[in-house]
Amino acid sequence: MIQSPLNYTGGKFKLLPQILPLFPKNVDRFFDFFCGGCNVGINVDCNETIFIDRDEHLIYLYQTFQHLEKEAIFEWIYDIIAEYGLSLVSRDGYEFYGCESSVGLGAYNRDAFNRLRDDFNKCAVIDYRYYVMMYVIIVYAFNNQIRFNSAGEFNLPVGKRDFNSRIHSKLDAFIDRIHSTNCQFIYNDFRRFDVTTLSEKNFVYADPPYLITCATYNENDGWNERDERDLLNFLDSIHMRGIKFALSNVLSSKGKKNGVLATWLERNAESYNVVHLKHSYANSNYHKSDKTSESDEVLVVNYDVSKVGDAT
Repeated sequence: MIQSPLNYTGGKFKLLPQILPLFPKNVDRFFDFFCGGCNVGINVDCNETIFIDRDEHLIYLYQTFQHLEKEAIFEWIYDIIAEYGLSLVSRDGYEFYGCESSVGLGAYNRDAFNRLRDDFNKCAVIDYRYYVMMYVIIVYAFNNQIRFNSAGEFNLPVGKRDFNSRIHSKLDAFIDRIHSTNCQFIYNDFRRFDVTTLSEKNFVYADPPYLITCATYNENDGWNERDERDLLNFLDSIHMRGIKFALSNVLSSKGKKNGVLATWLERNAESYNVVHLKHSYANSNYHKSDKTSESDEVLVVNYDVSKVGDAT
C-alpha cells in the first residue's frame, strides 16, 4: 500500500483493507472524486486513475510531483529547508535543536517558518518551485494541514514536526507510483463533470467533506446541505447510466445525524447498499453499524458487494 505524502483530513489509508475489497474488479478507468490525499485512488488496480479535486492548490501540487524528476523535487525540498534554516531531525537529531520529541520543533522553527510562509504568499511567479515550496510549508505547518484564507494566503501556524525520514519515504514511494502508472490530476468540481464521458467499464468513487463533522474544509460554509444534495443527485445520474459508484460518508457522528444522506438512502433502499465500516479498521459489517462507535462511517455502493469478483 502507498500512503499519501500529505496528512490530509479524512484520509482513508487505514480504511483501505475494508474499502478496496468491495470495489469491482477489472476496472478500466477509476475516477477518484474529492481525491484529497489520494490514498484510495493510488492503491486501486486499474488501467487509468483520474484524480479530481476542487482544491486547485492540491491538484497543481500533484501535477508538480508528476511532471518533475524525483531527484529535482527532493533537491528543491532540501534547498528550501537549508535556505530558511528549518530543522532536519533525520540528519541532526532533536538535541541539536535544543528540542525534545514530545514537545516538538515549533519553538525552533517558528521564525524560519513564518519567513518561508510570508515569502510564499508574496510569490509573483507560480511555477513548479512555488508548489515544492508549498509542500515544504505544509510539512512544517500545524498538523501538516493545508489552509488558505479568503485572500489566497496560506495562514496556518508552524507545527511540531519537520521533513523527517517517514515523510521522505512516503513522498518517495508516492512519486514512484504516479510516475509508473497511468494517471491524471484534474482541477474540477463534480457539478461541471460530463457524465456522458463515462462507460460501464468505469468506476466512480467519491469521498466528499463530511457534512456533520468539524474540519478545516467545513470552515466558512465549505460544504453544506446544498453541496451534499448536489453530490447525491450526481451519483443518481451516474447510477441511471449504469455506472458503478461508491460513496464514503458518515451517517451519524457525536450525536449528529446526516439527515440529507439518511433520507436519500431510504428513498433508494432498493438500489443502493450500505456497508458500515468499523473504526477498529479490522473487518466490515454489511448488516448493522457499531452502535458503540461515536461515528457511523459508511460506504454506499450501487451494486451487490457479494459479487465484486465479477467483471465490471
